Amino acid sequence: MANLKEIRNRIASVSSTMQITSAMKMVSAAKLKKAQDAITAMRPYSDKLTELLQTLSATIDSDISNKYSEQREVNKVLIVAITSNRGLCGAFNSNIIKEVNILANTKYAGKDVSYLVVGKKANDAFKKTNKIVGNKSDIFDDLTFENVAVIAESLMAQFVAGEYDRIDIVYNQFKNAATQIVTTEQFLPISPIEVEKEVNTEYIFEPSKLEIIDQLIPKSLKNQLFKGLRDSFASEHGARMTAMHKATDNATELRDQLKLTYNKARQASITNEILEIVGGAEALNN
Repeated sequence: MANLKEIRNRIASVSSTMQITSAMKMVSAAKLKKAQDAITAMRPYSDKLTELLQTLSATIDSDISNKYSEQREVNKVLIVAITSNRGLCGAFNSNIIKEVNILANTKYAGKDVSYLVVGKKANDAFKKTNKIVGNKSDIFDDLTFENVAVIAESLMAQFVAGEYDRIDIVYNQFKNAATQIVTTEQFLPISPIEVEKEVNTEYIFEPSKLEIIDQLIPKSLKNQLFKGLRDSFASEHGARMTAMHKATDNATELRDQLKLTYNKARQASITNEILEIVGGAEALNN
């Protein structure tokens, strides 16, 4: 059994760790509320924009193509991997890294795969592959639509120029504080849109439908990337809050066990001292 000093040091160390994890939990909970409100407020707009694009696309002849929907033989692939800049958030980052590796080694095996990393953890994971074409980890310092639009415009330009035949986004979709869903979305080319219900085509368009779609598709792509980053940002704080909550609970349990061990060791030490005193007294009397 460890001596009393060692147990006291361990109790102090665990207590200190527990204070840190508890503080990190409260900070993440405060940030999560703001991030959750942002993604919740954005989703209705995103859904309505997609619905509008579907409605317009359903009224246009299928032989009319768009430069962002050009289907090419997939040889060059760009994967946009969205992680966090910091750790201590459970499996949040490792799940993304694992999913990206699965994509690169199975679905795109034999293809020329490159990475655009958003988050320092993704950069650390893929920098040894020498296939990182860009690092946008600083976007989380000022996550606005304007800043994200610049990245989206660059991706669209690279696709149109033929630098990549396909661009995918991998991120954590926010469901709740305890659940994040690893999601892979095709960014470019735009997937063919299937409309399940009959669309009312009795509309008068000004300007023409083609002109509207030409403006709507870039906006929809920018919104898609912004939504992915917002989802990931909210998921990060939810994952960190959950991880720190579990860490605090584990530290509390460990501290209680150490205190019990300390009390038992202290009681045993006192008992031994009493026995030694009594034994010495009896020896003198004899």
